[in-house]
Amino acid sequence: MRERRLKGIEMQRTTRHLARIAMVGAMLAGTFASAQAADLPVYKKAPPPVEAFNPWMVRLRVLGVLPDAGGSTVNVAGVPSLSSPNSGLSISDQVVPELDISYFFTRNIAAELILGVTRHSISGTGSLANLPIGKTTLLPPTLTLQYHFDNFGAFKPYIGAGVNYTVFFNNSAANAPAAIVGPPAIVATTTSLHVSNAWGGAVQFGFDYMLDRHWGLNVDVKKLWLRPDYSATVSGLPVTGNAHIDPWLVGGGVTYKF
Repeated sequence: MRERRLKGIEMQRTTRHLARIAMVGAMLAGTFASAQAADLPVYKKAPPPVEAFNPWMVRLRVLGVLPDAGGSTVNVAGVPSLSSPNSGLSISDQVVPELDISYFFTRNIAAELILGVTRHSISGTGSLANLPIGKTTLLPPTLTLQYHFDNFGAFKPYIGAGVNYTVFFNNSAANAPAAIVGPPAIVATTTSLHVSNAWGGAVQFGFDYMLDRHWGLNVDVKKLWLRPDYSATVSGLPVTGNAHIDPWLVGGGVTYKF
């Protein structure tokens, strides 16, 4: 009986010792696992890459060149009745392709250079009505500084102002006899024509509507103040004056943003 009691006491002691050892082992294992977890690197999802800003943009437009020649002056030597304010000039409209290149200094401020060539016919008005004077070709590079509004999503309006320098070349007199209104009502012929290069101011407004990151549609309107001096010879008489071309440039086309 005594032996059984001793065996029972010994078994209880052994069980308690094993429980203590298991508890200590579990604590040590938890501490080790925590230490290992603390040493492991923490991986986070990388942020999306930031797209590099490219400052270049080009546009190809169909451009309507619409001169406003009212106010042009004509001085026919020795014939006041054929001179201003009795006479003036008419300059034809034209439609041409046009390229512009823009460089963005910031996301809002850009410089734009437009390039195009256009040819126009010139004729008399008033007492010189019916008189074909001739044709001239214009190269009117125009540089503007623009502000682009970028808080309307795909719709990106802009305004600008700048300077124009127009080169006139390939001047050709009409050399076609015509009966002018007068007085005097005579048959006159223009035999020479020269138009001087000229500086002018420019303002503009327009917008791009972007279809995706690169491609868009563009509408642009510019007003130029362009008033070159000219000289001609009509039926042997020298003619001089100032041509108020002052065109509106109205264009629409395609935008590509690099």
